[in-house]
Amino acid sequence: MRTALIIAAKDLRVAGRTRDTLLATAFFAGLVLLVLGLALGGAGGRTALQTAGVAAGAVWTALALAAAVGAQRAFAQEQEAGALEQLTLYPGPHGALYLGKLLGVLGPLLLVAAFTVPAGLLLFGAAETGRAVPWPALGLTTGLGVLGFAAATTFYGSITVSLRAREALLPALAFPILVPVVIASVKATSLLLSVGWTPEVSTWLSFLVAFDLGTVILATLLFGFTVEG
Repeated sequence: MRTALIIAAKDLRVAGRTRDTLLATAFFAGLVLLVLGLALGGAGGRTALQTAGVAAGAVWTALALAAAVGAQRAFAQEQEAGALEQLTLYPGPHGALYLGKLLGVLGPLLLVAAFTVPAGLLLFGAAETGRAVPWPALGLTTGLGVLGFAAATTFYGSITVSLRAREALLPALAFPILVPVVIASVKATSLLLSVGWTPEVSTWLSFLVAFDLGTVILATLLFGFTVEG
């Protein structure tokens, strides 16, 4: 964990100085929300459940695409500087390198989510349906969903970083794995916005916890084979 925290602190310092990854992901998420907002319109003529479903789908679509954009930079800065091999030779297990990169991707993505979720609810009228928004439960759902996005895209980012068409291959490889996370996050978010906390919400959140733990554990164990290959 010490090695992972050192790598994460380095990536977060670089992200804080340059802000290119944060600005790129935030701009991309905002652009997706704007396009979907213009295409789908506000809450007029829809029930509260339909409005919540549309808002949840738009928000998580924007976050999934933003995660792919952010993960492309996880290993790209070392690749562009010719230091990727030296990074893999850093003292400690290779799994620590993955965990450090995961934390470095997760930080900016959580900041983007903190902007995207409220903006999406306001844009699609989900915060004006007469029901109070359960922000603590919604924050828990957002954190679990974003962690699943970051865990999968960071792992596939390490696989595609040395490939010529990595910008196209990363979404193609990661998005099929992210489909369960998107479905669970959309279902939990729409239920929280429309009817509040229910046993079904607990089921979807339990699935997200299991997915996140499974993905992080498997990616940590398999990461050494990806960097050696």
